[in-house]
Amino acid sequence: GLGRIGSAGANAMGGLLGQSRPGQSRPGNPFASPRALPRDQVFAVGVVAIAAKLAKVDGPVNRAEIDAFKRHFHAAPGAERDVGRLFDQARDSPEGAGGYALHMGEAFSDNIGVLEDVLVALFAIARADKPLNGAEQAFLEKIWRGFGLGQEAWARATGRASAWRAAEQDDPYQVLGVSPETGDEALRAAWRQMMRENHPDSLASRGVPAEFIARASDKVARINAAWDRIKRQRGL
Repeated sequence: GLGRIGSAGANAMGGLLGQSRPGQSRPGNPFASPRALPRDQVFAVGVVAIAAKLAKVDGPVNRAEIDAFKRHFHAAPGAERDVGRLFDQARDSPEGAGGYALHMGEAFSDNIGVLEDVLVALFAIARADKPLNGAEQAFLEKIWRGFGLGQEAWARATGRASAWRAAEQDDPYQVLGVSPETGDEALRAAWRQMMRENHPDSLASRGVPAEFIARASDKVARINAAWDRIKRQRGL
């Protein structure tokens, strides 16, 4: 699985879903205004809401889709019921998923690797019960655009980038998303931008599971290795 919805996410869900003490009123619909979500709740609520909408887009939600969701977004021990309730409430709410995609895209614009991991997981959920259909394709394109990801991220998520991935392993310029003709200063700027976008330090404060942070750390290591290789080649 790609990530565990941990204690921060579970606590957020509990509050949003109306867990209250005797005598307290329950809060309103947590899906009415994605931008009103506190920073540490954006990931947990966003991924569950988008996945629930995706599972419903081609008809009633089925067991294969639910099982795929659970494989890719694990609930922390004790949070399973809250995650299930949030999933059901998101599935049945009238709000669309586009607002959540935009909000997540803004919240994680400096860590786009996390957004790409989420997109890959959504493709797996869509394909869990049958091949991708037109409705699911259109939904996933909307999420991809909301996340603000590029064409290479779409290619990787759709599984059409095996050749690109193979080339990336051998070509440090591919890792940094530049050509070998790129000048030294522009190349250095590209490396710094990639580091800002993928650095894991800021993820924990936004409720991102440890598994996602580990993947971001791996990507940062590959980016730095590519930069070091280019520096040696160019004598920088």
